Amino acid sequence: MEITEKSILKHIQEKAKRPMKVAEMIRFFSVPDSKRREFRQIVKDLAFSGSLERTRGGRFCSPDQKSLLPGIVQCRPNGNGFFIPEAGGEDAFIGRAHMKGAMHLDKVLVRLKPGRKFGRPDGVVERIIERNTKELIGTFETSDGEGWVIPSESKYYYPFIIPKRWRSGAKNGQLVNVEITEYPTNRFNPSGQITEVFGYALDPEAEARAILRKHRVLLEFSQGSEFEAENFSEELSEEDLEGREDLRDWTLFTIDGETAKDFDDAVSIEITSKGYTLGVHIADVGHFVKENSALDKDALERGTSVYYANGVVPMLPFPLSSNLCSLKPDVERLAMTVLMEMDDNGVMRSYKIFPSVIKSKRRLTYTEAYRLMKEGDEEGGYGKVYPALQKMAKLALILKKNRIGEGSVEFDIPESQITLAKNGKVQSIGVTERNAAHELIEEFMLSANRAVARFLDKNRLPGLNRYHESPNAEKLEGVSLFLQSQGEEFEFGQNIRQKDLQTILKRTVDKPFSRPLNYLLLRTMKKAEYSSVNSGHFCLGFDHYVHFTSPIRRYPDLAVHRIVKDFLNGEINDKARSKLREKTLVWAQQSSVRERKAMEAERDIQDLRRAQFMVDKVGQRFEGYISSVMAFGFFVELIDPYVEGLVKMGSLTDDYYVFYETEHKLKGQYKKKTFQIGDSVNVKLSRVDLSQRQIEFVIPGLAEAY
Repeated sequence: MEITEKSILKHIQEKAKRPMKVAEMIRFFSVPDSKRREFRQIVKDLAFSGSLERTRGGRFCSPDQKSLLPGIVQCRPNGNGFFIPEAGGEDAFIGRAHMKGAMHLDKVLVRLKPGRKFGRPDGVVERIIERNTKELIGTFETSDGEGWVIPSESKYYYPFIIPKRWRSGAKNGQLVNVEITEYPTNRFNPSGQITEVFGYALDPEAEARAILRKHRVLLEFSQGSEFEAENFSEELSEEDLEGREDLRDWTLFTIDGETAKDFDDAVSIEITSKGYTLGVHIADVGHFVKENSALDKDALERGTSVYYANGVVPMLPFPLSSNLCSLKPDVERLAMTVLMEMDDNGVMRSYKIFPSVIKSKRRLTYTEAYRLMKEGDEEGGYGKVYPALQKMAKLALILKKNRIGEGSVEFDIPESQITLAKNGKVQSIGVTERNAAHELIEEFMLSANRAVARFLDKNRLPGLNRYHESPNAEKLEGVSLFLQSQGEEFEFGQNIRQKDLQTILKRTVDKPFSRPLNYLLLRTMKKAEYSSVNSGHFCLGFDHYVHFTSPIRRYPDLAVHRIVKDFLNGEINDKARSKLREKTLVWAQQSSVRERKAMEAERDIQDLRRAQFMVDKVGQRFEGYISSVMAFGFFVELIDPYVEGLVKMGSLTDDYYVFYETEHKLKGQYKKKTFQIGDSVNVKLSRVDLSQRQIEFVIPGLAEAY
């Protein structure tokens, strides 16, 4: 028999009639002397991973043979939990007394027995296979000389004991990071060592730093990275300019948000006899961040910059991100230029990519650019920038029309804009304004990214493709049922097309349920990821797509820059292509992981800011609409301020309400009152939980007894 984990497990599951010691297993499997040490190690590894269970007598068997199942524990604030089997199947309830010290997300072996609660089987933790929490965030508290940390995430039930020597100067009420030194048991609380103090719990910046730390967002750069960033010259040398096209006299400029600190893209345009020459000029970050340098290693580990209200954790140190790589006006900067020749209909006929040196003529904000587009340059203060902007506005409209015509899907989902006062407190929460200037830059960046993707494909170059799968067909069936409940008949069919989504969004744009429909359709979409294989971008409707235009804040863009430059310099042969494919696989996986973590951190900070803004408004009434309906209640999105909160099913005390999943509504059994997605509602703020970042509403008149 071949000695592998798979073969050993298979033989034990199919042929072993009882638990056996290792020596018995060696005889049973006829393991030769030369393989016995290897066999023993494999058995130990299988037992450690939970694939084999070790009994009290030192014998081994398959967990299934002992009625044990491996899986993950998901805990609740009261200390109870649910067991999620690794192999799938029904969840099991685990009472606090049967957790045996297991914590949230631990991998465990569980014995199942007939259940008495929740209609599920009950579980008893027999062994903890793997601890999946090494550290956590919490609030330090003292009482009678004892020190404790209460975890911020309520799913971690146990307070942590903090011995005096491990408190790192933390004071009562401060947010801290705890490294776990002893895990809980049925008899003893866990203990830990404070490794970082963020500040007092009510300090907004301390809360934000704690959330970033929780999501493993690196707040400090390595010494090597800082050293490299600080040692670049401010002046461009002859060596820097070698091999670059000189575009310093071109009329090009940047358009960004009012609070933007880094400007990584500038645009230019010329009218030709055949149409347009569109120029997109991107900061040449790769000139400074060489592969395998300290800067590069830090950038790859971070993967992306993290943006949140009044703050940013940059992918690159500020000497680069906000200075040398930022295309500031009237300053010479190194760039990678994408020149696209387009006809009068906006069809890209050819493109050229090359290193350049540029000098931006102006820094426009979106608001300023939009005003110019609408009102003109009455005082003539913008020189050649204004007529260039006029041409750009015309081309952008053509490009957008073409993109939509090719199948690109656009959702009407507003983004929140959180404004902080000077003291760090939330001043207002509204909807981010989008205007024609935003769309102009978006269309030009999409065009440049497509051109680079085609360049990579044409030259058989590996890249970090931006990959987006088609929607989940099962979820789309639910959308069809929802549309039927609204009097709209629409079937998406087996082969889902972008035009199907476009059709239904356009057809219902003026209906009351238009925005909820946008949310429902968006939830059918899988998240876009980075991939070393080109599989197209469903939502954009592009066959080839990469990210190239934001190398200051995204590692995939930086990596693609390097690949393009290396090819242009003649440094990529067949052997280099093979190595690149291996690298892009690693880069794509890391970038996707870090992007998800950044989004989670940004979302958590947004939720915190919303809760902080609403905490002193308990008892006030607001207008909103129902954004989603669940079996436990429904979420309401307020019109002003732009926040969302939950109306719990238990607060609807005037009737017994039933959840109709396909229609996304709750309906009273006797009074027949309904609460359906898209309905306008008046709510009263009943509770804000800052620690859990939760906002709860009630319906006035229906919750007096709640």
